[in-house]
Amino acid sequence: MANTIELAQTGKRDYLISLEKKYQARWIEERLFETNAPTKEELDGLSPAEIREKYPKWFGNFPYPYMNGSLHLGHAFTISKIEFAAGYQRLLGKRVLFPHGLHATGMPIKAAADKVQRELEMFGEDFERYEAVEDEKPNASGNASAAPTAAVGKATKGKVAAKATGLTYQFQIMGSMGIPQAEVKKFADPHYWLSYFPPICMKDNNAMGNRIDWRRSFLTTDLNPYYDSFVRWQMNKLHQLGKIKFGERYTIYSPKDGQPCMDHDRSDGEGVGPQEYVALRMEVVEFSPEAKAAIEGKVGGRKVYLVPATLRPETMYGQTNCFVGPNIKYGVFAVNDAEAYVCTYRAARNMTYQGVFPVRGEIPQLLEIVGSALVGTKLKAPLGVMPEVYVLPMENVKDTKGTGVVTSVPSDSPDDYTTTTDLRKKAEFYKVDPKWLDFEPIPVLKTEKYGDLTAVAVCKELKIQSQKDIKQLTEAKEIAYKEGFYNGVMTIGDFKGESVQEAKPKVRAQLIQMGLAFPYAEPEGLVISRSADECVVALMDQWYLDYGEPTWRAQTEKLLAGMNTWGSETRNLFEATLAWLNQWACARTYGLGSKMPWDPQFLVESLSDSTIYMAYYTVAHLLHGGDITGHKVGPLGVTAEQMTDEAWEYIFCNGPWPNPEPFPKEKADAMKHEYNYFYPFDMRSSGKDLVQNNLTFLLYNHVAIFPRDKWPLGIRTNGHLMINGQKMSKSKGNSLTLRDGVEKFGADAMRLTLADAGDGVEDANFDEKTANANILRLYTLLGWCEEMLKDDSKLRHGPKNSYHDRVFEEEIVDLVNITKTHYEATSFKDALKYGFYELQNIRDWYREVTSDVGMHVDLVKYWIRVSTLLITPIAPHFAEHIWTEFLKEPKSIQLALWPEPGRVADRAVIEAGAYMRSTLKMIRDAETTLLKKMQKGKKGAKGGDGPSFDPKLPKSVRIYVASRFPEWQDACVQTIKDAYSVETDKVDDSQVRALLTANGMIKDKRAMPFVQAFKKRMSEIGANNAFRRTLPFSESQILIEFLPYLKKSLNLVDAEVLSVEEALQRVGPGFSPSIIESSEPGSPAFEYRNV
Repeated sequence: MANTIELAQTGKRDYLISLEKKYQARWIEERLFETNAPTKEELDGLSPAEIREKYPKWFGNFPYPYMNGSLHLGHAFTISKIEFAAGYQRLLGKRVLFPHGLHATGMPIKAAADKVQRELEMFGEDFERYEAVEDEKPNASGNASAAPTAAVGKATKGKVAAKATGLTYQFQIMGSMGIPQAEVKKFADPHYWLSYFPPICMKDNNAMGNRIDWRRSFLTTDLNPYYDSFVRWQMNKLHQLGKIKFGERYTIYSPKDGQPCMDHDRSDGEGVGPQEYVALRMEVVEFSPEAKAAIEGKVGGRKVYLVPATLRPETMYGQTNCFVGPNIKYGVFAVNDAEAYVCTYRAARNMTYQGVFPVRGEIPQLLEIVGSALVGTKLKAPLGVMPEVYVLPMENVKDTKGTGVVTSVPSDSPDDYTTTTDLRKKAEFYKVDPKWLDFEPIPVLKTEKYGDLTAVAVCKELKIQSQKDIKQLTEAKEIAYKEGFYNGVMTIGDFKGESVQEAKPKVRAQLIQMGLAFPYAEPEGLVISRSADECVVALMDQWYLDYGEPTWRAQTEKLLAGMNTWGSETRNLFEATLAWLNQWACARTYGLGSKMPWDPQFLVESLSDSTIYMAYYTVAHLLHGGDITGHKVGPLGVTAEQMTDEAWEYIFCNGPWPNPEPFPKEKADAMKHEYNYFYPFDMRSSGKDLVQNNLTFLLYNHVAIFPRDKWPLGIRTNGHLMINGQKMSKSKGNSLTLRDGVEKFGADAMRLTLADAGDGVEDANFDEKTANANILRLYTLLGWCEEMLKDDSKLRHGPKNSYHDRVFEEEIVDLVNITKTHYEATSFKDALKYGFYELQNIRDWYREVTSDVGMHVDLVKYWIRVSTLLITPIAPHFAEHIWTEFLKEPKSIQLALWPEPGRVADRAVIEAGAYMRSTLKMIRDAETTLLKKMQKGKKGAKGGDGPSFDPKLPKSVRIYVASRFPEWQDACVQTIKDAYSVETDKVDDSQVRALLTANGMIKDKRAMPFVQAFKKRMSEIGANNAFRRTLPFSESQILIEFLPYLKKSLNLVDAEVLSVEEALQRVGPGFSPSIIESSEPGSPAFEYRNV
């Protein structure tokens, strides 16, 4: 596979996979991940706080994936966040619940099934007529969609429903997924998808070793009668609460058919939805001579406006001009008796179904005019710093997007910046008056990375020369928009100082309220109905959730304020989304799903039936009889028909038990018992793109439906996953499914690499070279542990009397505690670093420094046990093998507890260990530098007045230990201390400079670099520790302990440790005053000499 590595040898990987399969089978057999609440008897008489103390729980989940393909590595990345957290929480002795649902609601599966059906009709039962039919076609449609897409924001990248594959037909896409062509015809039935892909999903998760309670799994849609009744209860409750309303919403519409054009009605454009813009009203101040001649007398005295559509209203302050396509034909359309708009006919066709023109469906065109005739027209610029601007030509304007008129903001649009630059350079060629271009880009917003002229900086970064650099401009546009939206702060206007995310909806609303703009929408891509009509966006009556309603929003903001987001970035995304999110259409007429209870012509759409299903996990195993479709009655013997709205309300919201009762109350109490114990969930992990819809919907719905004590406790998000530094893409040949990753690297090596990929909201990277290296690391470590535990005769027994023993033990304790803090923070990359890699580093050091006496048997066994437990959340199969086979533990490591040391590490010993390593490195690096100099033909290094030194000859080293710092450093530290505020924990830099100037030290070139380094140390270890300029250990004693290894490691004839004072008294050959005096506490000086 292109852009992915090929493994040269697979023996070690295959051995690790064989162990993984063995332990996966054991975990399933022992039902280790099936978690239940404590019994009622166990909880009797306990308060909620006492229950949490005595029977702690942890409930984690992630967005259930869509069942239209195999899970890809991006899914595995998001799943891994919950999986690693679940493994850690088990080590804390909690009852851990990690369930996994299966999503099928929405259009993609039905649309893909319909495509298969149409292709069967076109090409035959086994698509045998495909080539003949294709040969007869004059041209394939250039607008054909490779595959239907899921609802906006659904994390289904790489699957049938979301990723362009370059293949034209659905049957070809199915083939690319490894489905035999003879079987593809079965996928014409949408329900076949739901029997085909869920078992694959479960099998792949098990192959990864995920700790999932599959008893609680379920399919969505009315195929599952239990889940269907749950969704109906949810919708009914929201409707009764007034959260679901009926009114006008944008929808895709076929003027020819006179009705909405849902996915099944389309020959092209499945999954395409409305794109909402704001259209500016740029009033004509003075027409160009050519436009005046063409228009004058033909518009009935109406004011004329050019109406550019924009997605970036917040940048309108920076308008410098307006663009038209010189070869595009525009219309002038009557809005009423007083006003007319200039735009393309295509845009006017959308507007007439959105209430812009007087009569719905009529397009009141007054005349047609070519774009070049409009060039030079003077316009008013709404909100612009430049109140009036000119119309200029732009070759890249498209008449298939927006209104064909484009407002220009060169400060933040790379297209606008490059085009205005080109026009300025070649004004005569483009037939423009230079005075129309008498402006500079106007700053509107500022980002830390690109400053206040984002477009200018990005174009410079990408070396864009002109508007003809289409490819680079596409990339630049994406960079500029994302940087501005996510990181930008407004520098102008009424919302100056606010983030762009906050300001964008406010500026949009302000423009509309002031009459300077109006809402406009169009399909986000080409949609062709089966009647061959190009569809538009129309305002239609629909059911919608009234998100954004002030009281509901305030309650949701309250929920967010008390919820853990594991990072400010995710919280900021939520806050920004709550600031702009409003009404959301919650019903569709096509696809799979549950019917709207009070209006069954509609289905509940896929982002609205997936907001509170986490509560359903708590009872699913009691309702379902081991069947994800709910067709078999579960252990309680309650049927789906018996699960009435009143029953759900009793279980989840403490409603009254209905009379007559639908089934015995004790069965409802059994469900309520599970729900009350596990809910609310503790952590949900998701891709950050879902914050703007599904995750925020989740918060709104929980606030509306559940009591406050059942509100979510935490949601964390992650970025997308790249592979080998590139965006995952089938066309680039670097797309991996979860199954591909397991088969290629083994589960644990893949899991280690997923942990190493990153934890923040920025995009993470799965490095295949790292995954391959992890195979060898795991295999080698298994071998070493087996060797150590099988025969400990080579290890040292008796008392632990070496100082290195103590350092090793304290470093283990320290790493256990550090690793725990990172697991708690869900910082799995750092947990891996300290709980796996660093643990091995300290073992390697201990092995080296005790090579003369040997490692102590107790410490080696302690290290193996600790290392095994710390990596269990991330590499459980590897850990299980050591635990079971080598440590001979009778129970699975999945039942083991965290190796709590019960104390903090001795910092003096920890720092002494770090001191030994840094000293060795410093001396070794110095020798390496000398050798490099000699290889370049330079003379041997000289230390002060000493003779030349040749590192190739027998050598010794003297180490000089200082007991106090240089006076100039002490003076700098005192200056920093004087300028430091305990209240703010900050150093006043201006006061530092003033004090250094006053005592004459500002001219000392050493002073400011030292001040900066010292401030950095303050941030790392705290101000009090930094100001306490004493070492917690005796340097001389540590170095004397260290000398035997130092001599051996550096191949020294001799080594001695001297105090600075002692060394200065012995100045002579081999003693260089300049070197001796450079010694500082914690950073000894040293001097080589040949012997």
